[in-house]
Amino acid sequence: MEEKYHLSMSSREETSSIMIRLFKVKEKQRELAESANGKPPVKKQSAGELRLQKDISELNLPKTCSISFPNGKDELMNFEVTIHPDEGYYLGGTFVFSFQISPIYPHEAPKVKCKTKLYHPNIDLEGNVCLNILREDWKPVLNINTIIYGLYHLFTEPNHEDPLNHDAAGVLRDNPKMFESNVRRAMAGGYVGQTFFPRCI
Repeated sequence: MEEKYHLSMSSREETSSIMIRLFKVKEKQRELAESANGKPPVKKQSAGELRLQKDISELNLPKTCSISFPNGKDELMNFEVTIHPDEGYYLGGTFVFSFQISPIYPHEAPKVKCKTKLYHPNIDLEGNVCLNILREDWKPVLNINTIIYGLYHLFTEPNHEDPLNHDAAGVLRDNPKMFESNVRRAMAGGYVGQTFFPRCI
């Protein structure tokens, strides 16, 4: 009986010793991962990143819109969308938007800014965009594709009733011909009133 007792004790000690060794190996691997290239180990993807990957894989963009990742595909949460309208006042222009995605996306709308300075009733000179689905009408069932189509729609049908640039909205409402002339002048690189617009055509 005593022998059996000693045997079970030693096997328990062995198991405990193996567990401690395994723990030490895992600890060492973690330390090595953290010290490699001075970078921490790859972190677990957030729910926002997983949902964004799905959105991007399902994109169905018109030929007038494209998406790019200036910081590489490893940083999905910040990307750019370029729009080349093929109709309307902004025909022939090139307009770039930056997208910043929250880790809690889609429960929070992306932050979208226009990087191209332009004369537009729904986009101000700082690049803020007035699009209802980026504000009060955002719902988690919407996606990146929906937003890009919404942005494209701002170029084909600018809306003077919900303005950020009140001067441009007033001209569009009262004198569409002058509005068109102002848009062409701004896109070609020139002044509209006191404001200079870099060429984007």
